[in-house]
Formats: sequence, structure tokens, C-alpha cells
Amino acid sequence: MAQVLVVTSGKGGVGKTTSTAALGAALAKNGQSVVVVDFDVGLRNLDLVMGAERRVVFDLINVVQGDAKLQQALIRDKRADNLFLLPASQTRDKDALTEAGVKVVIDQLRDKFDWVICDSPAGIERGATLAMRFADMALVVTNPEVSSVRDSDRIIGILDSKTEKAERGERMEKHLLLTRYDAARAARGEMLKTEDVLEILSIPLLGIIPESQDVLRASNMGSPVTLNSKTSVAARAYYDAAKRLRGETVVMSFPKEKRSFMGKLFGRRVA
Repeated sequence: MAQVLVVTSGKGGVGKTTSTAALGAALAKNGQSVVVVDFDVGLRNLDLVMGAERRVVFDLINVVQGDAKLQQALIRDKRADNLFLLPASQTRDKDALTEAGVKVVIDQLRDKFDWVICDSPAGIERGATLAMRFADMALVVTNPEVSSVRDSDRIIGILDSKTEKAERGERMEKHLLLTRYDAARAARGEMLKTEDVLEILSIPLLGIIPESQDVLRASNMGSPVTLNSKTSVAARAYYDAAKRLRGETVVMSFPKEKRSFMGKLFGRRVA
């Protein structure tokens, strides 16, 4: 029976989709069967990050509405046999998603995979609430900036009130993923420090993902960074986070991307 994980945030652009892809690929490379599900109906970016945009025939809404079978809509990743994508629709409205239909799809996925990772739209609109509705656990993605953290705090409140688990009186397991982190800038007071974010949100820290060009490069190439650049600092941080999701004890580190000689030279000049 799968663990259903929703990847969510209050603010857009914090790295939910890239994190969904990277963690999904990392779990798959560690022998888990994984499906990543795009709930961002109308925009649909997870297929681009996964490099599968030309392979989409049927989507989540087709399955929810009974126009296609689940097996017809699932796309197997060519780089990992146990990694699948269920894409969102780019031409339909979010109102086409129904709670009953989403529940049927999630229940079917539970029987097929070890992990069902739901990539939620930002905010608290319908797609976001349905993405978290049937989750077993949540990964709250935030940047170390005040507005992002404040919005994430509101999302935590919704996870504790609007999910099926919450309505049954059960505790929703929540983890924090801190993305685009730069220890040097945090030390200079240009962004929040890790301890500041943890004090505000009060949920366990799953991982710290550094500001990295490797993540952007991988997304533009249609490949999760954990497949495209396995030895990069960002990829190693995602692999560590995936191990913690599985219950392994991994020492938390503050990853720092190495700069080239020219980068260091010009950095000193600017400083």
C-alpha cells in the first residue's frame, strides 16, 4: 500500500514541481515504485520537468471523468522503469476535478505503487485542496523569505483542518523542505536563517536544497536533477531528503554549491 505524499506551498515559484520530480526520481533510484501526479490543471508543468510533454495522450481529468483508464494515462519514465507520471490537463478547468473522482484515482494508485507524490498548485484553490485531501503526509516547500514562510504557515493550518485525515481526528505528518537556500546570504541577513524558518513553522526539517544552477539546468533539459546531475550538491540534498522520507537517519547538512574560480574572482570584486 502506497504512501501518498502531497508537495505543497502557499506561494508559487518555490520549487514544488522540481522537488516533486527530483524526490520521485530519487525514491525510484532507491528501488521504490513511484508515481508523480500533476494537480496543476490548466498549467501542467510536471510533464515538462520530467521530459514527457510529447508523450501525453490522456491526463488526470480524463481518468477522473472516466474517459480513459488509469493505465492509459500513466507515462513510464524512460530513465527509470519504476517511475511514472500522471499528467494534468492543459485545456480543462480545475472544476472538472471532483473529490469523488480524485479519491477513486488515488485509491487505484495506492494499490500499484510504493509512493504517490501529488504535485499541488500553489495556494488554497480547488486543485490544491484536492491534491492534499487524501494525503498520508505533506511536504511543505518554502524559500527562506518572509512572504513564502508566512504563506506556508497558512498551508499548514489547512493541512490540519481540510484533509481527510484531519477530519477523522488523525494527525497529518508534515515535513519542511527549504529550497533556494544560500548560507552566505543568510549569514549576511539577506534571507531567513534555517532556525528562523523552523521557529515560525514548527514542523520537522526534511532537507535543505541550495540555490543551484544545476536544478534550473536540469528542469530546462526535461530531467529531474537527481537523474541529470546526480553528483551535484542539489541532487545529493534531494537524495538525502528521499532517504529521510523512507525513515532513514541522515545527518542534516547545510549544502553549499562550489563556485568556479572566475565566479569567486568576480564575487570578491563585487563585494
